[in-house]
Amino acid sequence: MQARSEHTRQALVRATAELIADGRVSDAGLVNICRRAGVSRGALYHHFPSTSALTAAVYDQARLRVQALTEEAFAGPAQDAPERFLLALGEALRTEPVVRAGMQLAADGSPGPPRLRDDVLTLLRQRVRDTQKEGARPAGDLADLAMVVAAGIESLGRSTSGWWDGETSHRLWELIGPLFAQDAQACPGRGGGRAAPC
Repeated sequence: MQARSEHTRQALVRATAELIADGRVSDAGLVNICRRAGVSRGALYHHFPSTSALTAAVYDQARLRVQALTEEAFAGPAQDAPERFLLALGEALRTEPVVRAGMQLAADGSPGPPRLRDDVLTLLRQRVRDTQKEGARPAGDLADLAMVVAAGIESLGRSTSGWWDGETSHRLWELIGPLFAQDAQACPGRGGGRAAPC
Protein backbone atom coordinates (compact mmCIF):
# COMPACT_ATOMS: atom_id res chain seq x y z
CA MET A 1 0.00 0.00 0.00
CA GLN A 2 2.82 2.40 0.87
CA ALA A 3 4.53 1.76 -2.49
CA ARG A 4 1.28 2.52 -4.30
CA SER A 5 0.86 5.71 -2.30
CA GLU A 6 4.42 6.83 -3.18
CA HIS A 7 3.80 5.93 -6.83
CA THR A 8 0.68 8.13 -6.87
CA ARG A 9 2.54 10.97 -5.17
CA GLN A 10 5.37 10.79 -7.73
CA ALA A 11 2.85 10.58 -10.61
CA LEU A 12 1.31 13.82 -9.36
CA VAL A 13 4.70 15.54 -9.08
CA ARG A 14 5.75 14.27 -12.52
CA ALA A 15 2.45 15.36 -14.13
CA THR A 16 2.71 18.81 -12.56
CA ALA A 17 6.33 19.17 -13.67
CA GLU A 18 5.47 18.15 -17.24
CA LEU A 19 2.60 20.64 -17.44
CA ILE A 20 4.80 23.48 -16.20
CA ALA A 21 7.90 22.44 -18.15
CA ASP A 22 6.00 22.25 -21.44
CA GLY A 23 3.85 25.31 -20.81
CA ARG A 24 3.33 27.76 -17.96
CA VAL A 25 2.80 27.52 -14.22
CA SER A 26 -0.87 28.37 -14.77
CA ASP A 27 -1.24 25.19 -16.88
CA ALA A 28 -0.80 23.14 -13.69
CA GLY A 29 -4.38 23.45 -12.50
CA LEU A 30 -6.27 20.79 -10.59
CA VAL A 31 -8.09 19.24 -13.56
CA ASN A 32 -5.01 19.20 -15.82
CA ILE A 33 -2.81 17.65 -13.14
CA CYS A 34 -5.31 14.92 -12.29
CA ARG A 35 -5.92 14.13 -15.95
CA ARG A 36 -2.19 13.95 -16.75
CA ALA A 37 -1.43 11.85 -13.65
CA GLY A 38 -4.45 9.59 -14.18
CA VAL A 39 -5.74 10.11 -10.64
CA SER A 40 -8.83 11.55 -9.00
CA ARG A 41 -9.07 14.91 -7.28
CA GLY A 42 -9.42 13.05 -4.01
CA ALA A 43 -6.07 11.31 -4.63
CA LEU A 44 -4.41 14.67 -5.22
CA TYR A 45 -5.83 16.09 -1.99
CA HIS A 46 -4.89 12.93 -0.10
CA HIS A 47 -1.23 13.60 -0.93
CA PHE A 48 -1.15 17.41 -1.10
CA PRO A 49 -3.32 19.99 0.69
CA SER A 50 -3.37 22.19 -2.44
CA THR A 51 -1.97 22.51 -5.95
CA SER A 52 0.42 25.12 -4.51
CA ALA A 53 1.83 22.49 -2.17
CA LEU A 54 2.21 20.19 -5.16
CA THR A 55 4.07 22.80 -7.21
CA ALA A 56 6.24 23.47 -4.13
CA ALA A 57 7.11 19.74 -4.18
CA VAL A 58 8.20 20.14 -7.81
CA TYR A 59 10.40 23.06 -6.74
CA ASP A 60 11.92 20.97 -3.92
CA GLN A 61 12.81 18.10 -6.24
CA ALA A 62 14.28 20.48 -8.82
CA ARG A 63 16.30 22.33 -6.15
CA LEU A 64 17.80 19.09 -4.86
CA ARG A 65 18.68 18.00 -8.40
CA VAL A 66 20.32 21.33 -9.30
CA GLN A 67 22.25 21.38 -6.03
CA ALA A 68 23.60 17.91 -6.85
CA LEU A 69 24.60 19.08 -10.35
CA THR A 70 26.39 22.08 -8.84
CA GLU A 71 28.28 19.98 -6.30
CA GLU A 72 29.35 17.50 -8.99
CA ALA A 73 30.49 20.28 -11.33
CA PHE A 74 32.54 22.09 -8.71
CA ALA A 75 34.12 18.93 -7.26
CA GLY A 76 36.81 18.87 -9.96
CA PRO A 77 39.37 21.42 -11.19
CA ALA A 78 38.11 24.96 -10.65
CA GLN A 79 38.84 26.32 -14.11
CA ASP A 80 36.61 23.68 -15.76
CA ALA A 81 33.81 23.82 -13.16
CA PRO A 82 31.67 26.42 -14.98
CA GLU A 83 31.82 24.36 -18.19
CA ARG A 84 30.87 21.19 -16.34
CA PHE A 85 28.01 23.04 -14.69
CA LEU A 86 26.72 24.52 -17.97
CA LEU A 87 26.83 21.11 -19.65
CA ALA A 88 25.05 19.41 -16.75
CA LEU A 89 22.44 22.14 -16.44
CA GLY A 90 21.75 22.12 -20.19
CA GLU A 91 21.33 18.34 -20.17
CA ALA A 92 19.03 18.47 -17.16
CA LEU A 93 16.92 21.22 -18.74
CA ARG A 94 16.72 19.21 -21.96
CA THR A 95 15.82 15.84 -20.41
CA GLU A 96 14.30 16.42 -16.97
CA PRO A 97 10.87 18.11 -16.82
CA VAL A 98 11.16 18.56 -13.05
CA VAL A 99 14.28 20.74 -13.52
CA ARG A 100 12.70 22.73 -16.38
CA ALA A 101 9.58 23.29 -14.31
CA GLY A 102 11.35 23.96 -11.03
CA MET A 103 13.46 26.72 -12.57
CA GLN A 104 10.21 28.67 -13.08
CA LEU A 105 8.99 28.27 -9.50
CA ALA A 106 9.54 29.93 -6.15
CA ALA A 107 9.92 27.84 -2.99
CA ASP A 108 6.22 28.25 -2.20
CA GLY A 109 5.26 26.82 -5.60
CA SER A 110 4.25 30.16 -7.07
CA PRO A 111 5.81 31.62 -10.22
CA GLY A 112 7.95 33.80 -7.94
CA PRO A 113 10.07 35.81 -7.68
CA PRO A 114 12.46 34.72 -6.46
CA ARG A 115 12.48 31.59 -8.57
CA LEU A 116 14.83 28.64 -8.47
CA ARG A 117 16.41 30.11 -11.60
CA ASP A 118 17.39 33.20 -9.62
CA ASP A 119 18.79 31.09 -6.79
CA VAL A 120 20.79 28.91 -9.20
CA LEU A 121 22.33 31.91 -10.93
CA THR A 122 23.26 33.45 -7.57
CA LEU A 123 24.77 30.14 -6.43
CA LEU A 124 26.74 29.78 -9.68
CA ARG A 125 28.07 33.32 -9.38
CA GLN A 126 29.17 32.70 -5.80
CA ARG A 127 30.81 29.36 -6.60
CA VAL A 128 32.79 30.88 -9.49
CA ARG A 129 33.81 33.85 -7.33
CA ASP A 130 34.98 31.46 -4.63
CA THR A 131 37.24 29.65 -7.11
CA GLN A 132 38.86 32.78 -8.52
CA LYS A 133 42.47 33.27 -7.50
CA GLU A 134 43.21 36.43 -5.62
CA GLY A 135 44.52 39.22 -7.84
CA ALA A 136 43.51 37.50 -11.08
CA ARG A 137 40.67 39.77 -12.23
CA PRO A 138 38.43 42.31 -10.60
CA ALA A 139 36.24 40.36 -8.21
CA GLY A 140 33.24 38.89 -9.91
CA ASP A 141 34.03 39.49 -13.61
CA LEU A 142 34.19 35.82 -14.55
CA ALA A 143 31.45 34.98 -12.09
CA ASP A 144 29.21 37.50 -13.83
CA LEU A 145 30.14 36.06 -17.22
CA ALA A 146 29.35 32.49 -16.10
CA MET A 147 26.03 33.68 -14.67
CA VAL A 148 25.07 35.53 -17.87
CA VAL A 149 25.92 32.51 -20.05
CA ALA A 150 23.91 30.18 -17.79
CA ALA A 151 20.95 32.59 -17.79
CA GLY A 152 21.12 32.88 -21.56
CA ILE A 153 21.21 29.13 -22.10
CA GLU A 154 18.31 28.60 -19.69
CA SER A 155 16.16 31.35 -21.23
CA LEU A 156 16.94 30.73 -24.90
CA GLY A 157 16.34 27.01 -24.53
CA ARG A 158 12.71 27.65 -23.67
CA SER A 159 12.07 28.79 -27.25
CA THR A 160 14.71 26.65 -29.02
CA SER A 161 15.78 23.56 -27.11
CA GLY A 162 19.00 23.36 -29.14
CA TRP A 163 20.44 25.84 -26.65
CA TRP A 164 20.31 23.05 -24.06
CA ASP A 165 22.34 20.73 -26.27
CA GLY A 166 25.83 19.87 -25.05
CA GLU A 167 27.37 20.99 -28.34
CA THR A 168 26.08 24.52 -27.80
CA SER A 169 27.63 24.67 -24.35
CA HIS A 170 30.90 23.29 -25.72
CA ARG A 171 30.97 25.94 -28.49
CA LEU A 172 30.31 28.71 -25.98
CA TRP A 173 32.93 27.33 -23.64
CA GLU A 174 35.53 27.32 -26.44
CA LEU A 175 34.99 31.08 -26.63
CA ILE A 176 34.96 31.92 -22.93
CA GLY A 177 36.99 29.05 -21.45
CA PRO A 178 40.34 30.74 -22.15
CA LEU A 179 39.29 33.60 -19.88
CA PHE A 180 38.83 31.16 -17.01
CA ALA A 181 42.15 29.45 -17.82
CA GLN A 182 43.96 32.81 -17.70
CA ASP A 183 42.27 33.58 -14.43
CA ALA A 184 43.36 30.24 -12.96
CA GLN A 185 46.97 31.15 -13.70
CA ALA A 186 46.47 34.57 -12.09
CA CYS A 187 47.98 37.74 -13.40
CA PRO A 188 50.57 38.86 -10.88
CA GLY A 189 51.05 42.56 -10.40
CA ARG A 190 47.97 43.65 -12.30
CA GLY A 191 46.14 46.62 -10.92
CA GLY A 192 42.53 46.73 -9.83
CA GLY A 193 41.32 48.37 -13.03
CA ARG A 194 39.76 46.66 -16.01
CA ALA A 195 43.00 46.08 -17.87
CA ALA A 196 43.27 43.65 -20.76
CA PRO A 197 43.62 39.96 -19.89
CA CYS A 198 47.10 38.57 -19.19
